[in-house]
Amino acid sequence: MAGSADFDLYRPSEEHDMLRETVRALAEAKIAPFAAAVDEEARFPQEALDALVASDLHAIHVPEGYGGAGADALATVIVIEEVARVCASSSLIPAVNKLGSLPVILAGDESLKAKYLAPLAKGDAMFSYCLSEPDAGSDAGGMKTRAVRDGDHYVLNGVKRWITNAGVSEYYTVMAVTDPDKRTKGISAFVVEKSDPGVSFGAPEKKLGIKGSPTREVYLDNVRIPADRLIGEEGTGFATAMKTLDHTRITIAAQALGIAQGALDYAAGYVKERKQFGKPIADFQGVQFMLADMAMKLEAARQLTYSAAARSERVSGGSAKEDLTFFGAAAKCFASDAAMEITTDAVQLLGGYGYTRDYPVERMMRDAKITQIYEGTNQVQRIVMARNLP
Repeated sequence: MAGSADFDLYRPSEEHDMLRETVRALAEAKIAPFAAAVDEEARFPQEALDALVASDLHAIHVPEGYGGAGADALATVIVIEEVARVCASSSLIPAVNKLGSLPVILAGDESLKAKYLAPLAKGDAMFSYCLSEPDAGSDAGGMKTRAVRDGDHYVLNGVKRWITNAGVSEYYTVMAVTDPDKRTKGISAFVVEKSDPGVSFGAPEKKLGIKGSPTREVYLDNVRIPADRLIGEEGTGFATAMKTLDHTRITIAAQALGIAQGALDYAAGYVKERKQFGKPIADFQGVQFMLADMAMKLEAARQLTYSAAARSERVSGGSAKEDLTFFGAAAKCFASDAAMEITTDAVQLLGGYGYTRDYPVERMMRDAKITQIYEGTNQVQRIVMARNLP
């Protein structure tokens, strides 16, 4: 149970440490140089996608049987964390590829997995996740998008909102109502392709942060798809969606860790160089206490996130007693709150310079905010945790 005595501190292996070094070097060389421009121009980070695909880091969670690396949950966390350290928008490439495709991995049949996971693993396509709607956010069970069976096909109609990487991704996991009388037990999951007739997209949202990752509405206008694109059985879509979020909230925690680490690293370097009253401001106790608190919160968030990742991996391997729902929510909530505090303090440590776009910490502060909101607001995470207490 949550908070039980068998809680374990999860330590990355030597392979995980090597992966971190590889991803950090790649991120600093091929992603970081474009991060400011991606934010300023609100454009998709194509350079990051190209670099991640070339190194097979864009979707390392895909099992080996479908051409993927078969990486464990912690490895995926490390990739997202290290990319987010330099560019939060770019970290949504591996994060959302996992979010969009995990329902297929968890509940899809073998033919569906082979058809959609193989192109994802090759880097030929990206995957997005369509759950939220204009009137169904935290109350996802109140969705109105419909899927009606018509012979060997389903016909989908509705609008999905806040869809990350919409318009760029080729594949979309779409939750839709197949039996309106059963509420959440009448929701089913489907794979929709960007090229399907009737699929279109709204204008990109003008956001506070993660400006390089397009967020758009997805319109489904009499979209007719083969019935074999149903993920699992009819009526199991909502359960699949919730199981997916148990795993993928950890990737948002990872993104928060990376953003916070980037801000702390920059602020720690800055205060050693910035001089006031004849000495570096790093010599002042007030500054030292701020840095100490930032580092402490970050390390606590990291340990909680890594422990949640270990539980995610064990649940994927067949264990059903890992309290993943609690730990996934806790990691996401704690890490994102910590990231907001750490990035705000980083701006404070840079003073007036921190408030300008000439320095990256203001971008990191803006990017951190979304981690408290998407994949379930932190208020909802606290409800989830409370319901899963022993």
